[in-house]
Amino acid sequence: MRPIFARVLASAIVLASTAMTVSSAQAQTFTVLYTFTDETQGWQPEAAPILDNAGNLYGTTQFGGTAGGFGTVYKLDTSGNETVLYSFAGEPDGEDPEAGLVRDRAGNLYGSTLYGGTAGGYGTVFKLDKAGELTLLHSFASNPDGADPHGSLISDPHGNGYGTTQYGGAAGGYGTVFELHAEGQFTALYSFAGTPDGEDPEAGLIRDETGNLYGTTVYGGTAGGYGTVFRLGKSGKLTLLHSFAGTPDGENPYAGLAADSAGNAYGTTKYGGAAGGFGAVFKLDKMGRFTLLHSFSGTPDGENPLAGVIVDPAGNIYGTTYYGGTFGYGTVFEIDHTGNFTILHNFNASPDGANPVGGLTRDAAGNLYGATSDGGDLSCGFFGCGVIFKVTP
Repeated sequence: MRPIFARVLASAIVLASTAMTVSSAQAQTFTVLYTFTDETQGWQPEAAPILDNAGNLYGTTQFGGTAGGFGTVYKLDTSGNETVLYSFAGEPDGEDPEAGLVRDRAGNLYGSTLYGGTAGGYGTVFKLDKAGELTLLHSFASNPDGADPHGSLISDPHGNGYGTTQYGGAAGGYGTVFELHAEGQFTALYSFAGTPDGEDPEAGLIRDETGNLYGTTVYGGTAGGYGTVFRLGKSGKLTLLHSFAGTPDGENPYAGLAADSAGNAYGTTKYGGAAGGFGAVFKLDKMGRFTLLHSFSGTPDGENPLAGVIVDPAGNIYGTTYYGGTFGYGTVFEIDHTGNFTILHNFNASPDGANPVGGLTRDAAGNLYGATSDGGDLSCGFFGCGVIFKVTP
């Protein structure tokens, strides 16, 4: 068989063992690096922070700030000091930045906002320079360019950016894939039509060395409307790599994909699976074969993973679940390269946070960084304003 990077294959489902063994790691140390306690600092960080070479963290909060509460871009230094780099005002700059950031070699940060902007309030793409000056790179107008960008951007070696919008587009409003050229030109690369290609691409993309883009849609497809994994070629042709059927393979992939060095892709589904419908972790190899790596059962392993996973050089997989675990507020987990599932942390709302929407970032030493959208200081907001955390191996 030839790889799916060359042509499409029907996905064959390979089920992992349904006998679930869950262990709790003893060697890991969980640390709260920062607790959001004041809405002017920002609150509800939904995406994982990113790292610079000095170990500083950068991220977004969906709400809060000093310009009306429409969200922030923040920096957390290695001493645990938070600085609000920018507060969104809704118009013209955007509001509710749910997605994470991308940082270039010069230290400029790039991201998106879910709403706001200058073209009807359908969201923006922005650049924030080292001096704190924000440049609006694009305001979405829904048709034909898309609306409501949830996922983080990626960039290619030439400085072009790529992303998705959950809604809008030129084929019924089911979402788009777009390119923002380094020179500033915006191109809608693809508009989803729902069936058979998928609808509502909420997550960001990954890109292979030849320029093909890979992602997921929450709904649509050819197997009941439970979502898809797709490839978009440089010519603009979209290929379905997998359509989810709910049981046993999973349902509604809200998160994007991660790739290993061999070209295999990994992801999560919020629902479905083979253990009660609490979500799943899957692998799609480069030949198009689908493997169910883990089905969540709620307790003790977690449920409803909204975020994707990351893969280390040894082939170990790390991720989060939004709910479930020992206390019901979500988990951090590992699936090692032999398939063993381990809980690295159970969230308990206070002081450690609750409900991680985003995934994880890994440094060269193997430390994991993430955020919870709720919990921490429960006097802040209704459920707490969230925390930034670190898991040390």
